Amino acid sequence: MCYQPGHAEKGSSRAPYNEAMYMEGIFAAITTPFYADERVYYRKLEANVAHYSRSLLAGMVVLGSTGEAVELNDEESREVLKTAAAAAVPEKVLIAGVARESVKATVELAEAAAAARYDAVLVRTPTYYAPAMSEAAVLHYFRSVADRSPLPVILYNIPRFAPYKMPVELAAELAQHANIIGIKDSAGSVEHAKALIEATKDAPRRTVPVTTVFEPVTGRMLSPRVEAEGGFVPAGNLGSGVAVAAAAPAPALKTRTREVGFQVLSGSVGTLLESLEAGAAGAVLAFAACAPQACQEVYFAWKDHDLALAREKQERIAAPSQRIAGELGISGIKHACDFNGYYGGRARLPLLPLTTEQKNEVERLLDGIRN
Repeated sequence: MCYQPGHAEKGSSRAPYNEAMYMEGIFAAITTPFYADERVYYRKLEANVAHYSRSLLAGMVVLGSTGEAVELNDEESREVLKTAAAAAVPEKVLIAGVARESVKATVELAEAAAAARYDAVLVRTPTYYAPAMSEAAVLHYFRSVADRSPLPVILYNIPRFAPYKMPVELAAELAQHANIIGIKDSAGSVEHAKALIEATKDAPRRTVPVTTVFEPVTGRMLSPRVEAEGGFVPAGNLGSGVAVAAAAPAPALKTRTREVGFQVLSGSVGTLLESLEAGAAGAVLAFAACAPQACQEVYFAWKDHDLALAREKQERIAAPSQRIAGELGISGIKHACDFNGYYGGRARLPLLPLTTEQKNEVERLLDGIRN
């Protein structure tokens, strides 16, 4: 059964779908900071998100692969989602990684993301029972999650970590679902990205709100903001019966609309420009966690139709990204964050820290890629 956006199942307490989200630009796949004893360092998470909020990033993915999501328990995951959302400015699109091994657990975390006012959820294929993940099982899993999720669903194709490479035909079939709005493709192949874009061209188009300059409008931008010091509270709403006057509410946000189809997001710096040229909406990049400006420069040059400059900017970061994010992994990204003005710290065991030689290599690679 497929639900329509904005409508809940009759007789159900399930929340209705949010509006489809417009995703364009570069999203940082952010890390999860830890203390030396491996407790989540929430204050550093707040500081990092506030720092990203001052950048020109389109938004952030919280609890993706770079966020060590599989190493957090459910309580920690919920608290990380809440902490990051509270620290982000309303204008940044927030995507929550919510994948679990069952439909029920995935939907429960999607509901927690909705309560924290995220804009969409990122869902990968279950991996533990990999031999049982037939095309029919994967199709049913994603449809079941999308049927029940209160937030729009973004498919996550990452065969490097999940032993399943989503067939283009399967992605195209899922793209017809009313609550599946896009895919993050981390297959690392330009040809695969091009095939996804071509195969999903006939997916349903959705009308979404955007700003007057056609930037994404998040749910947090549209929600009424009642600050502790703002708003007028009528006397009838107060137990004391005394009205409280305060500052007038902020003026309503001016928006317009645009139509979007199924949105493909690249997951690789090395294929970013080629994916954008093929029709990708943007990218979710681990390297943007430590070098957001350098990643954005590729996108901005492409938006300005300066392909030579965009190619030059991509070539500047392709090898560092491949070594730091692709080969050294989470520990490499975290040390790069430490070096480049964000808090990284150590990864959770069993992921090992970098050696002194590896740390020096990361710093050499980033020497010309500072924020």
